[in-house]
Amino acid sequence: MAGSSTRIIVCGAGIAGISAAYFLAVRYGATNVVLVEADAPLSLTSDKSTEAYRNWWPGPDAAMCAYMNRSIGLLEEIAQTTGNRINLNRRGYLFASAESDKVAWLHDMARLAEGQGAGPVREHGAHAGTYRPSPERGFDVDLTGVDLITDRELIRRHFPYLNPETQVVAHARRAGWLSAQQLGMTMLEAAREKGLQLVKGTIAGVEIRSGRARGVRLSEGGQSRLLEATHVVLAVGPMLAPLAMSAGLELPIFAERHLKISLQDSLGAVPRDAPMLIWLDAQRLPWSADERALLVEDPSTRWLTEPFPPGVHGRPDGSGSSATLLVLFNYENQPSEVVFPVPLDEHYGEIAMRGFSTMVPALQAYVARSARPFVDGGYYIKARENRPLIGPTSIEGLFVSGAYSGFGIMAACAGGELIARHVLDAALPAYAPSFLPSRHQDPAYLALSQNWGDGGQL
Repeated sequence: MAGSSTRIIVCGAGIAGISAAYFLAVRYGATNVVLVEADAPLSLTSDKSTEAYRNWWPGPDAAMCAYMNRSIGLLEEIAQTTGNRINLNRRGYLFASAESDKVAWLHDMARLAEGQGAGPVREHGAHAGTYRPSPERGFDVDLTGVDLITDRELIRRHFPYLNPETQVVAHARRAGWLSAQQLGMTMLEAAREKGLQLVKGTIAGVEIRSGRARGVRLSEGGQSRLLEATHVVLAVGPMLAPLAMSAGLELPIFAERHLKISLQDSLGAVPRDAPMLIWLDAQRLPWSADERALLVEDPSTRWLTEPFPPGVHGRPDGSGSSATLLVLFNYENQPSEVVFPVPLDEHYGEIAMRGFSTMVPALQAYVARSARPFVDGGYYIKARENRPLIGPTSIEGLFVSGAYSGFGIMAACAGGELIARHVLDAALPAYAPSFLPSRHQDPAYLALSQNWGDGGQL
């Protein structure tokens, strides 16, 4: 545990850094914890997500599911002790398909998730079982696991807004969303009450002397100063790779640019009580014959008529005059240079809107109106198998909490707890080895990860 001479610097006040500081200062009582950030907290990429969470995770082992179950439990604790200031709900994730071969695939996935700790499978075929919808608000719901519905009449009764050709849905129940800003500020305020220092400054690099991290160098108004520390935690989101390199540490991570749209749902295309909606089928975007002909004619737009991958997803947000839809369509998952402001794709808004309209046909009305959604985005910082890096590095006193890909909000609490335990040399959970930065030097782990699949990315 930390002694009186310990000084812990957490680099980065995004959701990962704030969570690390919170668990160090509040949950484990560490003193002299410093959080360093150049800009306002939670302002770089932590405010760019759909703010959702789930314990439905594929993988060759149960580590990710156990990790997420822990993180969701911690989210629920914060919600319970704050009168649900974080607006946590448990609407669930609804995976849907119009393809008959997805029925067996979803059944296999559901049984795999059940075996890994996500909860039981409830099957609803013709005249089978009783399906319970999720409540619009609140998180104290006793349902876990997944409801697998193949009765098309039952699908239409509960989800009439879905594509009428939908043949199967899997409703993962320990899932939903929350307010990421409120979660971050709740943890930050609690940590500051326990003595956390928030220092504003641009981190120029990590100071290494005699093979150990000794602090961070800050750049302020053209001047440089050293902020001494005994322990340094790198939790800087998309800036993780260059900051680690300042210490001579090359991490096995890369960046992907990901965008999302926000669209005013004035027509009520998606009910306000709907779950997160995920379309599992590849598709061609729904263009008219004339539109398709024009796009094919131009070599620069022909790609818009070609097949797009599965996975377009979205959810409702707000109500009344503030009713919107958040939609993501990750059709380009290529390594990208990290550049701010994030470059936007001129076609993304229409691609996401049309792609989601395949799942929710009522959105075609917005296409017909030439609606222009708001587009923003950020970066997924990823390890190859899409699991975070949490733990000590090869440099003594230097720790990392990063590579949270597109699941940083849901993973933050368990990540903050885990990195705090590493820093303070406390007992570790059974899943901790699966997230160590050193795992990529383990031949057995590398062999396991060769056939990893999609790693749970949405």
